Amino acid sequence: MNGGTELMESAPVLFEARDHIAWITLNRPEALNAINPPLGGALTDVMHRFRDDPDLWVAILTGAGDRAFSAGADLKWRASHEAEIREPRRSGARPSFHWPEFRCWKPIIAAVNGYAVGGGLELALACDLIIAAEHAKFGLPEPRRGLMADGGGIQRLTRHIPWKVAMGLILTGRFIDAAEAHRIGLINDVVPKAELLASAESWAGQILECSPLAVQASKQAAIEGAGWPLEVAMSRNYSLHQQLRQSEDFVEGPRAFAEKRKPEWRGR
Repeated sequence: MNGGTELMESAPVLFEARDHIAWITLNRPEALNAINPPLGGALTDVMHRFRDDPDLWVAILTGAGDRAFSAGADLKWRASHEAEIREPRRSGARPSFHWPEFRCWKPIIAAVNGYAVGGGLELALACDLIIAAEHAKFGLPEPRRGLMADGGGIQRLTRHIPWKVAMGLILTGRFIDAAEAHRIGLINDVVPKAELLASAESWAGQILECSPLAVQASKQAAIEGAGWPLEVAMSRNYSLHQQLRQSEDFVEGPRAFAEKRKPEWRGR
């Protein structure tokens, strides 16, 4: 492995940059990769690093071990820090262990290697694609703990799958397996456990066959246009579309097609 590897076993989040792909691993397998402040802060840092590095075009997010992508917020930590949890709600601030609220137009793939529940499902929902191992489980069990999925889980789930199906999961807190998650359109693919990372890398490879600027412009248009009527969404100006039209990739794509060769994307 090369290209800026950082694989310290004690780090709460592992980071590796290789062939335009950022490999990001939640690294608390003994706690089912539950999210406490050190992990949340480290995740925020590496996600900003991925976003801001022009040589990184796709990210793959997964969890260490084969039991969990993430079991969500560390409830043992939460139980011993009640005052710290309550006070940010009064001030409007968000605790550091939630998915970082930032705009990133680069594609992010979740490789779910076990439980993705609570905040773990919120992490996966914040990604653009979800690839799951056959033994993966999904759910928002917060109401069973007197809590609410307030890290985007409710809002994203009701936008990703049919309303009644989403509400059934939100109001009961029940878990579903990977097969059912695929059937209802929550995830993109289900693969054997041993093939999970290879499958995620294959999806990343297909993305890398496209111009990174075209991919980012497309993601921006899809997300920013989602809340508008069709006619308005199609007529809006998207900043990355304008950037794409001025880029080298905008010329390289048609030229490579005409010359019957593979395009050489530069991301600028």
